[in-house]
Amino acid sequence: MYRLPDHEPPLWWQGNLIYQVYPRSFMDGNQDGVGDLIGLNQRLDYLEALGIRCVWLSPVYPSPLYDFGYDVADYTSIDPVFGSLAEWERLLGRMHAKGMKLIMDWVPNHTSHQHPWFIESRASRTSPKRDWYIWRDPGEAGGPPNNWISFFGGSAWELDAATGQYYLHQFVREQPELNYRNPAVLEAMLEAMRFWLDRGVDGFRVDVLWLLIKDAAFRDEPLNRDWNGENPHARLHHIHTANQPEVHPIVRAFRALLDQYPQRVMMGEIDLPFAELMTYYGIQRDECHLPTNFSLIHTRWTVAAVRRVIDDYLASLPVGAWPNWVLGNHDQRRLASRLGQPQARVATLLLLTLPGTPVWYYGDEIGLENGIIPPEQIRDPQAVNQPDRAGQLGRDPQRTPMQWDASAHAGFTQAGVMPWLPVSVDYLQRNVAVQDSDEASFLGFFRQLIRLRTQIPALTRGDYSPLLVTGDAVLAYRRTWNGKTWLILLNFSAERQRLDGRQYLAGGRKILSTLTRTGSEVANIAADITLEPDEGCIVELTGPA
Repeated sequence: MYRLPDHEPPLWWQGNLIYQVYPRSFMDGNQDGVGDLIGLNQRLDYLEALGIRCVWLSPVYPSPLYDFGYDVADYTSIDPVFGSLAEWERLLGRMHAKGMKLIMDWVPNHTSHQHPWFIESRASRTSPKRDWYIWRDPGEAGGPPNNWISFFGGSAWELDAATGQYYLHQFVREQPELNYRNPAVLEAMLEAMRFWLDRGVDGFRVDVLWLLIKDAAFRDEPLNRDWNGENPHARLHHIHTANQPEVHPIVRAFRALLDQYPQRVMMGEIDLPFAELMTYYGIQRDECHLPTNFSLIHTRWTVAAVRRVIDDYLASLPVGAWPNWVLGNHDQRRLASRLGQPQARVATLLLLTLPGTPVWYYGDEIGLENGIIPPEQIRDPQAVNQPDRAGQLGRDPQRTPMQWDASAHAGFTQAGVMPWLPVSVDYLQRNVAVQDSDEASFLGFFRQLIRLRTQIPALTRGDYSPLLVTGDAVLAYRRTWNGKTWLILLNFSAERQRLDGRQYLAGGRKILSTLTRTGSEVANIAADITLEPDEGCIVELTGPA
């Protein structure tokens, strides 16, 4: 059994789902083909009705958009593409009036090459801000200083001809990396974070947090002997560019700042094995509130693999640490494209009934699938820079516009305006308007599930007990709170499964299924439990557990 840390009352981020909005693709409010803050404000009622109480907003800072906002040119303003600071403040005010929270995406590892800090840094070797970034002389052969490589292909070093040195970038060359071994850099970043905290932001999702410090000796990274030849970045073991021990004091400094403001949260993007991931909670629980758990994305979708990941993750959590789960984001293939529509519902039921905070990606609630991007419309630099692997590495397909209705461009923008990425071809059938009145739709199911999470404390605060089911088709577990128990059953197979109910319950009532139309279509269970193909369900136990 796993028991969640006891917080009375629960903190707001412990009981709510965190909903990621990729703003370029959510809603175009000013009709220029790009989503913006006005558009998000227009769709707040949709999120409120869905039961969303917390939004994580991907970057909206001024940026030349070489990596679509993750190349920040000014940490304390809003890019005109998305609106203005006044529009951001209106959005935040309206969200708070609705009882909703806003988490901003924070990008401290690197800036844009157009950020004033870098412009000054590259001006000369004697610039006061030269040491704000990572500069190195050429290697012995006159090339890059070492063998470090970029996530987006090629060397992680770019030669600045004017000064004769290389600067580091682990993403596109227009994203030079900050040098956190210089204390002035941390102070400047904390001051920029304070700008948003003073204006009422409820927290930050911190981008690539585990990359902030690099090896002080700049040693070559070893070859990965198991590399399969697909993702070029996996050719090396990144033991000198990631997860350095000196990163933790920086994370603690971020957290200490947030702790000066009531009820703020820090979610860190940290893609590491569990043993290393857990260190980012901090020895004194003084680092990330939520080090992001990507394990369900990386795991094969089988009962054995998923059960093992859940058990290992929960067993790894330090005392007092709050768990979290992720099934999709702007860097991963869409949930429905990875698993298919039926199993995407099963996965959704899993995500929202596991102990901890679930993180959700916009559009997955309508079963949005990866879009088809013609070669001439590819925008993602990861694909542009590696055209031979664009189909495997490009992230545009999971960033296509939200599908609101069956009008032109799925209601994302007006007719006659070309959206920044093409709308998926299935938008006539797969959109919010079509699904909104159909409780059997993905949206209808998702809405019912969110509602149950708010009504049943066991689903957000209860103890978790895994159950052993014979065979490899069904994942089962209990959530218990104040003497009441709910049973979650998930059929990972496309075949009907029959379970001996006497092993799990002395009486129960199926209150939600991935296949039922409404909450009124419940089924009382006295003996055998039948799960239809690809069915997941929640059973309220009416007898002894």
